[in-house]
Parts: sequence; structure tokens; C-alpha cells
Amino acid sequence: MHNRRDAAAALLEPAPLGAGARIALVSPAGPLLGEHEVERAEATVRALGWEPVVGAHALARSGYFAGTDAERISDLTRALNDPTVDGIWCLRGGYGAMRLLPQLSGALIRERAMPLIGYSDITALHAAWQRAGVISYHGPTARALLTPFSRGSLENAVQNICCSAGVAPDARTILPGRVTARLAGGNLALVASLAGTPWAVSFEDAIVVLEDVNEAMYRVDRMLVQLRLAGAFEGCQAILFGHCTDCPDTNEDGRRSLAELVRELADSLQVPALLGAPVGHISDQWTLPFGALATLDTAACTLDIHRDTP
Repeated sequence: MHNRRDAAAALLEPAPLGAGARIALVSPAGPLLGEHEVERAEATVRALGWEPVVGAHALARSGYFAGTDAERISDLTRALNDPTVDGIWCLRGGYGAMRLLPQLSGALIRERAMPLIGYSDITALHAAWQRAGVISYHGPTARALLTPFSRGSLENAVQNICCSAGVAPDARTILPGRVTARLAGGNLALVASLAGTPWAVSFEDAIVVLEDVNEAMYRVDRMLVQLRLAGAFEGCQAILFGHCTDCPDTNEDGRRSLAELVRELADSLQVPALLGAPVGHISDQWTLPFGALATLDTAACTLDIHRDTP
């Protein structure tokens, strides 16, 4: 059996985003509501001590996308090719990032080993970074209003390179246990959609991180069953489920809770599981370095991320 630490060490660790880092603000998925969201993102970037570099098509719109596929991939590749850009922060999620995957160069992602920050639909880009062997950051989008909690976690993840998680006091132990493994996952709908593609998220020797929004509970059930039937969870070490925001557990046919679904999954896999960690479409959220090693103690409701400060 291969060593989990060796497997995690194979992923490249992006350099810390220190003072003056130039951050590309891009919209690879859904459109923004207006220029005020870009202005708010620029103010947040400056407040963190960085310099914003707004993508040429950040405010573009084409149907339910932030511009055409060509425009969105152009902003991403321009940021990756620009030697003066230090990191990429996605302005929002929505839908559309997975459409860009065939045009993203894995070799370029690995060569630059640049931090990528975002969540929700940005799960597709996290999958591309993982496939290229580079750690990426599941955290707030740039247009969001950062709470002190979210800002502190983000700073620890990409600036201080230390543990950006810790105690999850509102979480619920589904199955107790303590494991050390790499972090992988993201938005459940995207993880399910990527199954069977070259960018399918690998959960082998991983703590599986999941979250979702605006999905009826039977849809969540269906996606988890699909992944289980596809063998996607084979070799996973634990389940860390964040929040399922605005996911009603009742319809005209009956009711099932998210806790029931997560317990069913954990029981079938015989792995520890925690529900309700600060991950997902919520104001206070952790920034998690996907690909980094972490220790999850589901009984203590803690996640300790192993980072080495340069």
C-alpha cells in the first residue's frame, strides 16, 4: 500500500500570497450582478494586502454564463500565462466552469502552480488543479462579503500557510473516528457531474469534502447513490459534509434528512463521518487546501490541516 503522506506530497504547494501579490479576478462560470460586485472584490483584495487584476471579461454576460466559453477561458489562460500574476480568485460560481476543462492546459497549471480560490461550481477547476498535481483552495468567492471568520481562515490558508480549519462546534458526529488523509471533493452536484470524465474527482485515500445548495433531498440522495454505484468512494477514508443550504428534506412523497443520507453512506463505506462543518454556501466558511494532508476527528468535531510554513 502506498504511503498517504507520499501521495499528498506529490501535489505541488503554491507559494504564499504575500503582501503585494497580484490576484487575477475572473468569472469562469455564472455572470455577476453588476460592476459593484467587481468593486467589492477589488476592495477585499486590497484589504488583504494584494493587488487586484480584473479579467477583461469579468462583467461579460452570455445567457447564464459570464461571457462565452471563449471569453471565460481567455481570462483564465491569460492569468495563468501572465508571469506577474500570483494567484487566481474566482468572482463567483453559478454554472459553466466544467465547459472550460478541455481547453485548460494541465501542463500550464502545474508549471505555474498558482493558487486557485473559489467554491461551488469552481469545483470543476479544483478538479483540473488536482489532475495537474497542484493544491487548490476551496474557499469564498471574491465577490462575497468576508466575515471575520472566513477572512481568518482564508488568510491562514493562502498567506500564513497554517491550519485554516480547527473546531467545528456546530457539526454533528455521524460515525466516530480519527483519520489522516488528503482533502478532496467540493460541490456534490459538480463531483457527480464529473464522474466518468477525465476530470473525475479521486477519493482514494481522501477525506471526502462535500457541500451543496438548492437541491431537494431526493436529488442529494440520487447523487450520492450515483457516486457510490460508480465506485467513486472506493478507498476513501472519511466523509466531511459541510452544509446543504436550502435543501428541503420533505416533498409530497415523504421526508429524509441529510443526516440519514450521510449515515447511510458512512455505514456502507465503514468510514468516520462528520456533518455540518463550516463548508459550503454559508457566510462563515473554512478555506480548505484540496490535496493537502489533514486529520479529521469526527468525535471531537475537529479538522487539523498539516501545513508547513516556509
